[in-house]
Amino acid sequence: MNETTLESIQSKIAFLERANTELSDQLYRQHREIEALTRRVAELASRLHAAVAEERLRSPDEERPPHY
Repeated sequence: MNETTLESIQSKIAFLERANTELSDQLYRQHREIEALTRRVAELASRLHAAVAEERLRSPDEERPPHY
């Protein structure tokens, strides 16, 4: 193997290592974002469930007339 071939292989390995690191970092950021969004969706679902449950507890006297 000559020196030019060896340098080419080393350059490709360095490029692949850098690309691998960048992809790993991006994957980690996306994982954190997905976790945050999952928590937010769960929070909103809980709030929606509470609002629906509260809506059911109204007596007929508390209901708004249809024109509101």
